[in-house]
Amino acid sequence: MKFLDQAKIYCRSGDGGDGVVAFRREKHMEFGGPDGGNGGRGGDIVFEAVENLNTLIDFRYTQHFRARKGGNGAGSDRTGAAAETVLIKVPIGTQIFDDDQESMLADLDAPGKRVVLLHGGDGGFGNAHYKTSTNRAPRKATPGWPGDERWIWLRLKLIADAGLVGLPNAGKSTFLSVVSAARPKVADYPFTTLHPQLGVVRLSMTQDFVLADIPGLIEGAHEGAGLGDRFLGHVERCAVLLHLIDGAAGEVVKAWRTIRGELDSYGGGLAGKPEILALNKSDAMSPREISSRRAALAKASGQKVHVISGVTGEGVPQVLSILWDKVAEARAKRTA
Repeated sequence: MKFLDQAKIYCRSGDGGDGVVAFRREKHMEFGGPDGGNGGRGGDIVFEAVENLNTLIDFRYTQHFRARKGGNGAGSDRTGAAAETVLIKVPIGTQIFDDDQESMLADLDAPGKRVVLLHGGDGGFGNAHYKTSTNRAPRKATPGWPGDERWIWLRLKLIADAGLVGLPNAGKSTFLSVVSAARPKVADYPFTTLHPQLGVVRLSMTQDFVLADIPGLIEGAHEGAGLGDRFLGHVERCAVLLHLIDGAAGEVVKAWRTIRGELDSYGGGLAGKPEILALNKSDAMSPREISSRRAALAKASGQKVHVISGVTGEGVPQVLSILWDKVAEARAKRTA
């Protein structure tokens, strides 16, 4: 299934049904009086987050959603039927923005969470509504109120506990494939990952978390270079970032500064998230190279640098344990 994390759609709620003018007409009832009923309510537009979806691809082919009009009133003081609600199911983590792409209308970040985006119009009044002691035979009825309409943007931000960041070919896809059941594309050329990938990391029966791999960033990504920084939104919700540095490529300090610069330029709170630094591909470096590059990276970043290899598994369990500690801490804060 093709991954799509952004879509523009049109929504319109239903108009209210019309009220009617009617009079009671029965044998031996000379002055039956008005009995025109009110119109029914128009259909609402409702969005719901569901667990079995992970892409917005369906909205590429269906872009218009319209609710039905409420039923008209009828004689014998009968109210028109209310129109059915149009329920639109979206993946968990979907955000709804106005047409300006800046004003957020809703954030569906939990399973089963619903939001009534557009309310249907109220039904109009029949002439029975206007009957008074001084106006016993009104011939007035009102049409239903019109529904609302608007163009909106759906933007998906995947729900993950931890995120992988790094330059292209830093070994993120290999790392994800080793620690989870995910099978992302792995190759020896840049940008093999073209859209975000999710994998569940299980450390034990009670310890598991979701790890997200996004396409690699390059210098100038916030200005659109490479694949740009569009996919960084998928790690905004993460509790911790695992920053992989390709140790075999050299210039590890420059690589770290490039990614940090892009995170700072993007915003969204990414620059302030806890970061775990890992010097990857230790299997392709000599002990001297590992020592010197680790020291240089630690001095530049002021952080502890973990040496790992996604191919051999060296240092991977230790890094996963640290990631779990950060994730567990974040979960505890959310439930406190």
